[in-house]
Amino acid sequence: MSPFHITRTLPAAGSVTALRIDVLDGLTSKHKTLPPKWFYDARGSQLFEDICELPEYYPTRTERALLTSHAGHIAAATGARTLCELGSGTSQKTRILLDAMPRLHTYVPVDVSESAITQARQTLLRDRADLRIHAVIGDFTPPFDLPDTPGPRLTAFLGSTIGNLLPGERAEFLAAIRSQMAHEDALLLGMDLVKDEAQMVNAYSDAAGITSEFNKNVLAVINRELRADFDPDAFSHVALWNGDYERVEMRLRSRTAQTVRIPALDLVVDFAEGEDLRTETSAKFREEAVRSELAVAGMTLTHWWTDPHRLYALALVVPTPDPTAH
Repeated sequence: MSPFHITRTLPAAGSVTALRIDVLDGLTSKHKTLPPKWFYDARGSQLFEDICELPEYYPTRTERALLTSHAGHIAAATGARTLCELGSGTSQKTRILLDAMPRLHTYVPVDVSESAITQARQTLLRDRADLRIHAVIGDFTPPFDLPDTPGPRLTAFLGSTIGNLLPGERAEFLAAIRSQMAHEDALLLGMDLVKDEAQMVNAYSDAAGITSEFNKNVLAVINRELRADFDPDAFSHVALWNGDYERVEMRLRSRTAQTVRIPALDLVVDFAEGEDLRTETSAKFREEAVRSELAVAGMTLTHWWTDPHRLYALALVVPTPDPTAH
């Protein structure tokens, strides 16, 4: 049996269909929005890799350092035979966990990008010939199903991607994860923490302008896939702190009054001068609030690792025991 297997939960045309729905819903809303997942075509993925190396962007290097310091603890605490990673990308940081789990049986990378899965496969099959890889090309937003693999299972959701979910979406996501967990399974979350406002905002508005390019790439995706006529230069990249919701928001602000046509949707969209199109929210977290959200989903926080400056945290989570179970 081959050590590599792929399951497709996203049909070949599924991504374009989902894009059409998201663009139609988001651009006809009172406050215009687009989901951040549409940043990530090949160019957007490369831009994000570049962002991760920027001096302003602390989350990636801080999370990598925490994984390096605590991968052995995570492996010992979970005894995982399967590692599932949601939004795995090219699985670069995951290799820190894989190296700490020599007895791991199966790795399950889940990502919408087939090219990222393929790139990860080539490296992992070379470095871990003993490891079975069951890749899932699909979305990790509910409802979703993970393949049946040996337990205990550790599900990793890194990069503070959970912060891109709005509170209601986050609750639905955690409930979906909990519904698939056996009593011996665990969840590992990477979470960006509330800190100095300037430091948080600067991570999304770098001096080199790479994040601005990344933000505007969503317009290039819509132009290409839906034959739209967005002019990226007609929008300014904006990053700001929303203290009411404790999140950084990325927006594209229209420089002038303009009209955008999207023929594939038979849609005409008017933008007023100074009008914002919100493209990403990135919630920042506090430990006690995280414990409360997990409790509602039926899970318990068992380990909370932070860096010396308390910029970022890794949270290890297990199902809350059912007191009525026998």
